[in-house]
Amino acid sequence: MQVSITGHHIEVTDSLRAHVDEKIGKLKRHFDNVTDVHVILTVEKLEQKAEATVQISGAKLFAEDTKEDMYKAIDNMVDKLDRQIIKHKEKTGNHR
Repeated sequence: MQVSITGHHIEVTDSLRAHVDEKIGKLKRHFDNVTDVHVILTVEKLEQKAEATVQISGAKLFAEDTKEDMYKAIDNMVDKLDRQIIKHKEKTGNHR
């Protein structure tokens, strides 16, 4: 799994990178075929936004979240991706 992290109007520090890597690692628990993850962290005035595009076998998933704290935005975004991956896995499992 290749994870790329980009920052818009924010410097991606080591602690932010470590937090994103730790949370994205949770996605591998539910689905092994995650090939590529692209995370974009953005700061717009008082809003901290985290968005991610995940490439898995058979689909491309997208989630974003906006909070006042970047770490909370990352946590909520990963939770949304987690739910999408579980839903995708159930859909592919039901057809076979």
